Amino acid sequence: MNLTKPLLILAIFLIAACNSTKKEMPIADTITKSNAFNLEEVLNTNVLKTKKTAEGLTSVDSFPRNIKEGTTDWHFVGVKDWCSGFYPGVLWYAYEASDDEEIKKQAERFTNPLKTIAYTPADNHDIGFMVYCSYGNGYRLTGNEAYKEILLAAADTLATLYNPTVGTILSWPSQKEKFQYNTIIDNMMNLELLFWAAKNGGEQRLYDIAKSHAEKTMEHSVRKDSAVYHVASFDEKTGEFLGGHTHQGYAKESMWARGQGWGIYGFSMAYRETGEQEFLDTAIKLADHYMNRLPKDGIPYWDFDDPKIPNAPRDASAAAVAACGMLELAGLVKDEDLKEKYINAASRYIEILSSKEYLSGDTNQALLLHSTGHYPKNSEIDIPIIYADYYYMEALMRLKKMEKLNK
Repeated sequence: MNLTKPLLILAIFLIAACNSTKKEMPIADTITKSNAFNLEEVLNTNVLKTKKTAEGLTSVDSFPRNIKEGTTDWHFVGVKDWCSGFYPGVLWYAYEASDDEEIKKQAERFTNPLKTIAYTPADNHDIGFMVYCSYGNGYRLTGNEAYKEILLAAADTLATLYNPTVGTILSWPSQKEKFQYNTIIDNMMNLELLFWAAKNGGEQRLYDIAKSHAEKTMEHSVRKDSAVYHVASFDEKTGEFLGGHTHQGYAKESMWARGQGWGIYGFSMAYRETGEQEFLDTAIKLADHYMNRLPKDGIPYWDFDDPKIPNAPRDASAAAVAACGMLELAGLVKDEDLKEKYINAASRYIEILSSKEYLSGDTNQALLLHSTGHYPKNSEIDIPIIYADYYYMEALMRLKKMEKLNK
């Protein structure tokens, strides 16, 4: 990827702050020389904090999920919680950033208990989040063949939720009474496990399932306004699309911030794996709509259509997911101006997340503040949530690799 063209990240910040004259800098200089943001310093700080926290955790079958208001330490969940794979994923990224063998041991320690997910009958689509974020990163960094076998088994387990009549994976078997046969936008992220497995010893049908799921999601979950439905409902017997809904957003036709991020990232990944131009076009459309509707400070409210804005909570996790998705997208588009646009945008979101407004520092054990989980249920509102940390670390590592390519 050619990153030598001048980028405008610093200019964006100066314009927003004081309307000063534009100053262009190459991406590597922008990342490492900004007074507000030093990539290596932020990564090193995050690594040290992650290592210190892990050393104090004794129960490896309990996983950090959130930090409740007024507390400083992680609240834990069990292996079967959909968020269980994110903490080992954070550890693997910290190991990748540092090459610290002690962190590697912690990553292995928290990854191992998740093996059971691969060999337990599937009861939701989150197998990808749980196993690919943990074992997937572990295999990528170590080449451990035992990890590969678990990943292949997990892909086969996830595939049991596929209905060929509908053409998608059933996301929430437990929600069929409410939504009938349902497929949620988050599920796009879990297709990567299937694509990976099909290339690494798994059956071709895993690729076919993932591609069909992405096509049906694109057809029915992406609205004409370039936002996405959180939930798409289908008739299980005929495959007919019954309508779009929300579960965690403000309204079914509103723009739920994290869902838009899942879509940007998920369709970019689907294009990377299939080469289908429609997936790339969809990712671009979703990314541009997200950027066009962002508030000026660059971090989305939990839902872009909450009538309480500007007094609605933000969602740092959505910003981190969108940043990863746009960096993925930047590596796929051929037009140099588009590459520059998405790198600029993603870098800006990451720099804002690395500011004192969003970076936790000594406040608590998390890396990021101000995420929102399930607002309609009054659950995890304006607190640290583990998947925000995971995608934040992923985004930082993506930028680090881009910097190396530019040197």
